[in-house]
Amino acid sequence: MIVPFSVSDFIDRAVQVYGERIGVVDEPQQPAPSLGDLTYAEIGALARRQAAKLDELGIGFGDRVAIVSHNSARLLTSFFGVAGFGRVLVPVNFRLRPDEVRYIVAHSGARVLLVDPELQDELKDVECEHRFVLGEDEDLYAAAGVEPRPWEPDENATACINYTSGTTARPKGVQITHRNIWVNAVTFGLHAGVTDRDVYLHTLPMFHANGWGMPFAMTGLGVKQVVLRKVDGAEILRRVEEHGVTVMCAAPAVAAAVLDAARTWEGEIPGRDRVRIIMAGAPPPTKTVARVEEELGWEFIQIYGLTETSPLLTVNRSRAEWDHLSAEERAAKLTRAGVPALGVRLDIGGPGEHDGEVLARSNVVLEGYWAQPEESARALADGWFHTGDGGTIGDDGYLTISDRKKDVIITGGENVSSIEVEDVLFSHPEVAEVAVIGVPSEKWGETIKALVVRAEGSTVSEEELIAWCKQKAAGYKAPTSIEFREVLARTATGKLQKFKLRAPYWEGMDRQVN
Repeated sequence: MIVPFSVSDFIDRAVQVYGERIGVVDEPQQPAPSLGDLTYAEIGALARRQAAKLDELGIGFGDRVAIVSHNSARLLTSFFGVAGFGRVLVPVNFRLRPDEVRYIVAHSGARVLLVDPELQDELKDVECEHRFVLGEDEDLYAAAGVEPRPWEPDENATACINYTSGTTARPKGVQITHRNIWVNAVTFGLHAGVTDRDVYLHTLPMFHANGWGMPFAMTGLGVKQVVLRKVDGAEILRRVEEHGVTVMCAAPAVAAAVLDAARTWEGEIPGRDRVRIIMAGAPPPTKTVARVEEELGWEFIQIYGLTETSPLLTVNRSRAEWDHLSAEERAAKLTRAGVPALGVRLDIGGPGEHDGEVLARSNVVLEGYWAQPEESARALADGWFHTGDGGTIGDDGYLTISDRKKDVIITGGENVSSIEVEDVLFSHPEVAEVAVIGVPSEKWGETIKALVVRAEGSTVSEEELIAWCKQKAAGYKAPTSIEFREVLARTATGKLQKFKLRAPYWEGMDRQVN
C-alpha cells in the first residue's frame, strides 16, 4: 500500500491525538492582535477556514500564496491552511527590500499576498491580485464552520517555494515538495529525539527553509510551540524559564546573544541539563560550543543543510564515545557538520569543475528551481545535488565544511579556508565577530583580509590580531590586513553575507577571484 505523503498529515495527527493541548503560544508583543494560546484543535480549525477562504477567492490547487511575516501563529497556521490544502506557500524573508519582495511575488506568480502589519506601509507598492494584512482575521479566514474543498494529496506536488537569501543578484525559488517536507520533518524529529514532552521555541525565522521543517515535526508530535517574533538573548532566557522550553534552533549569532544575556542573568540559567540547541548557518567557533555546554548547561547539536535540501543533510550530536572528553575536545568534534542523516548519501566531487564540492542524494533534495530549468539542471547534474560548499569526509564518516567553494582563498597558490582563520581570530577574547574574505593582490593573486567587530571596550590592534593568528596557525593563513567594523552584514538567520562584504574590494573586476 502506498499512501501519498502530505503536509496535512502533521496537523491531522495533532488534531486527532492532541486536540485539547496548547499547540502554539503566539507572540504577545506584536502589531496584530495576538492569538494567544491556541489548542491544536483551534489551529486545525483556523487552517481549514483559511483554505475555505482561498476557495472563495477562486485560488486553485497549485496556485501560489506569498506571505511576508515575522514569526507568528498566523504564519505557522498558513503552512497547513495553504500548503496542506493543495496550494503553494511562498514564505518571504521579512527583511528584504520592497523591490526584492516585489520580484519574488512576481516571479512566483503569487495570486495572494499576506503581509505583516508592521510591513504594510513599506510594502504598499507590491502589487498582487489579492492582498491581506495578517491580523485582519475577518478577511483572512472564511466564516466558522465553512468547510474547504478537499484536496487529493500528491506527495510530488510542490508545497512551498522558498527563495534563497542569495549569493547572486536574484534569489532562486526552491521548490520543496510534500515528500521533501515529510521526510525532512520525520528524520529531523528522530535525530533530535523529539517527543510530546518537548516545548519548542521558534527562535529561527519560520520563513527560512520553512523553519527547518520544525513547524511540521513539532506539530505532528504534539509539541507546544512558543512563538518568538524578534531575537533577543534575555527574552530567549525568559521564555525558556516561563514555558519550560526544551529545544530550539538557531544560528551561531543567536547563541552568542543568549551567552551575552546570561552574563547578567540573575539566578540559575534556565534550561540547564534540559535544553537542546540545534545550530546551523555557519560552523560555529569551538569556544561558542564549549560555552553553550558549560555556561548555559544546554546540549549543543550541529547540523548542516541548505534551503534546497529541506534542509537536513547531516547531524552532529555528542555520542557516548565522547563522554570522557573535556568540553574543549568535545566542542572541537561538534563543530564538524556531522554524519549523514537517515536516508542521505554524500560524496565529494572529484577533479574538474566540482573538485572538492559536497554532493548529496536524498528524498529531501528539491524538485527544482521555480521557472529556472537551466539552474535546476545544473544543480541536479549527474543525479546529485551540487551544494556549492567545499568539504571533506573523514575516515569516520564525518563531513567537515571548509567553506563555500567561491570563498576559499587561494593566496600564493595555497588554499586557505576562511572558516579556519575566522575560528582562530574568534578565539581571541577581544573579538566579538569576524568575517574573513579574499581581496585582490598583485603579488599573491588574492590575500587574506579580516573584518572584525571588537568586543565592547576593546582596543585590540591590527598588529596584535595578526600576531595572534601567526601563533595559532601557519603563517600563510594569517590575514595581511584587518579592518575594524561596527557591524557585519548578515541574513535574517545570522549567516554572514560574504558576497556583500567582498564586493567593494572587487569593484570593476571581471570576476571575484584573481
